[in-house]
Amino acid sequence: MATEDKNRATAAAILPLVGGAANVASIAHCMTRLRLGLHDRSLVDDEALKALPAVMGVVEDDTYQIVLGPGTVARVTPEFEHLVEEGREAAPAPAAASTDSSAPAVSAVSAEELAAQGAAIKAQQKAKNTTPFKLFLRRIANIFVPLIPALIGCGIIAGLNGLLVNLEWLPAVTPALAAMASGFMALIAVFVGYNTAKEFGGTPILGGAVAAIIVFPGVANIDAFGQTLSPGQGGVLGALGAAVLAVYVEKWCRRWVPEALDVLVTPTLTVLISGLATIFGLMYVAGEISSAIGTFADWLLSNGGAGAGFVLGGLFLPLVMLGLHQALIPIHTTLIEQQGYTVLLPILAMAGAGQVGAAMAVYVRLPRNESIRRTIRSALPAGLLGVGEPLIYGVSLPLGRPFVTACVGGAFGGGFVGLFHQLGDTVGSTAIGPSGWALFPLLDGNHSLGSTLAIYAGGLLAGYVAGFLATYFFGFGKDLLTEFNVSQEPAASTIAATGGTPRETTPGTRGGPDSGDTDPGSPEKAPVRV
Repeated sequence: MATEDKNRATAAAILPLVGGAANVASIAHCMTRLRLGLHDRSLVDDEALKALPAVMGVVEDDTYQIVLGPGTVARVTPEFEHLVEEGREAAPAPAAASTDSSAPAVSAVSAEELAAQGAAIKAQQKAKNTTPFKLFLRRIANIFVPLIPALIGCGIIAGLNGLLVNLEWLPAVTPALAAMASGFMALIAVFVGYNTAKEFGGTPILGGAVAAIIVFPGVANIDAFGQTLSPGQGGVLGALGAAVLAVYVEKWCRRWVPEALDVLVTPTLTVLISGLATIFGLMYVAGEISSAIGTFADWLLSNGGAGAGFVLGGLFLPLVMLGLHQALIPIHTTLIEQQGYTVLLPILAMAGAGQVGAAMAVYVRLPRNESIRRTIRSALPAGLLGVGEPLIYGVSLPLGRPFVTACVGGAFGGGFVGLFHQLGDTVGSTAIGPSGWALFPLLDGNHSLGSTLAIYAGGLLAGYVAGFLATYFFGFGKDLLTEFNVSQEPAASTIAATGGTPRETTPGTRGGPDSGDTDPGSPEKAPVRV
């Protein structure tokens, strides 16, 4: 009961800070973030949101995203939805929050200002990312993200079952665990088809119906392109293509089929046309692509080893910044379908280790800036568990160089895991979503579990150490140290006396979050520090 009250209190604290119920257009959540569609972005009080104990940070993308962390977000979201429903019935539209231009000046660079710079940089990147290709990738992510909880749950059960089988414990239970772990993966194409049709504006159940053809055992009696089809051939990629085709067929039917016949003709033609195209085309093509993905991933790490891991681990954070990491989601899922685990995720997860090491170095190098150090202390536990947004957008990215040195740490961690893959010790993850320490329960490989865990832990340690050393020695120039290694105590005292939040009004300093000088489209107003 206490936990329910805490989640309800968190939701109640967030709602007025995003402009109230009338300002909320849509509500969703992923693994770590509450994602809100807002009518008026100007009604949001970013700094007050960041100050809430349960909030790890905020990110502005296609939706306004409040980072609450794994587990917490799934419990807070229903409470938030309930409050929004009540608020829409009872409350008038919210008024815009006022700004206090006469607030006292803060002379030193604080964590709040640093976070404001991170948000501004994110907004700039968002503007650059609004391209047809990147919007398409975002749609792909929207298809697969809702599947992650099931992937995680089934992945952990699969790991537990494998451990029991190896130890020869509970032989009467392991078949049941195997069924639980494998059932979702056997039908994942159906869920992908359902979500794809929903995302692209079609009838979800028709997308699922067409995708179900791929996993139907009876396709083994059908020949296409000179070969007999196999149930599951093409996997999630085939399901994705089949459902997209079904959406276009359905929309065509809605335009041309008379309304009186629509309920009979449109579903029939949608399943018939897209189903035939799936059986006699998409399954074969998607199957070849899926096989090529698995073959290439194995070849890359078996031959590239440390070099491939170094590049993958080092480039993942920039890929996230560019929005291109979303293209990896169906690749991960395809590898899990084929091999039982994805060998790419443990390497890419090393980017988070480099980020943690970099943050530790920032903490050591700025002993006087208690504001930034406090942010790091609060964000590090989440960073260790793979939730990197608070450290990225609150610390390393706005500082500039520490973001680059964090990538160096991720490169060394990825190189460590990649080297062992080349030596024959494969490390994979049975699900996507978690990283950092949270990935341990999902690890699998071609050798003993102890060996797999040790290699992954060694990669994390390499990422921590390399990220720390690179940031400590190369992450700060003289000017950067002079600017940021300043005590925040006077600022904190002033804030406490006035009951306000820090606002930058001193001429010659960068605009803070409430100074009226935070135009995200103006790079000179939110520079990356180098």
